[in-house]
Amino acid sequence: MPAYHSVFLDEPNQQLIGNFALLPLRTRTRGPAMQLPPLPADVTDLTIDASHESYDPLDEILSLFRANTFFRNFEIKGPADRVLIYGILYVSEILGKIKPGMSRRDAEKSVTNVALDTNFPIPGDASFPLNQAFEAPRDRNQAEQLRQYIMQMRQELAQRLLGRVYADGATTPSKWWLSFTKRKFMGKALEGSRD
Repeated sequence: MPAYHSVFLDEPNQQLIGNFALLPLRTRTRGPAMQLPPLPADVTDLTIDASHESYDPLDEILSLFRANTFFRNFEIKGPADRVLIYGILYVSEILGKIKPGMSRRDAEKSVTNVALDTNFPIPGDASFPLNQAFEAPRDRNQAEQLRQYIMQMRQELAQRLLGRVYADGATTPSKWWLSFTKRKFMGKALEGSRD
């Protein structure tokens, strides 16, 4: 069975830096991403369908994370798949910060520290784990724009993940989500993660 690919592969007029797509996001976090409309009252992060106008790559990352984590190989079919790969690696990193029995408040502190850290590798940096599959930005301006976009992704993704790990007012993290902390998508981990 092949890995799941991004539904945004055929998205028209994708803005690219290197070969990383800067896709629109539904977020309250400031950054360079184009803004998608907020969810209507009858739709949640957990119930949004891929065909909805507000469905974004972060919804896709969270919905495909568990299934794709089992694959050591992933055929990249386009720039949107690189966003998916980065997001899955990042979710793995922040899940590793959440310990069994950790309160939501403590998890928020730990995950927020990672999300707000500006010292993380981007494609082209020597410590970026998948440079063979990602192109480096052309210049410093592109590198800074990519860093800001990824920072925006990281912050929003951290908040959405916490909403799933501590769903329905849970006071301890979901064992189901934490069972994926030891798995490595494509055998890789994002560098720059510090305990």
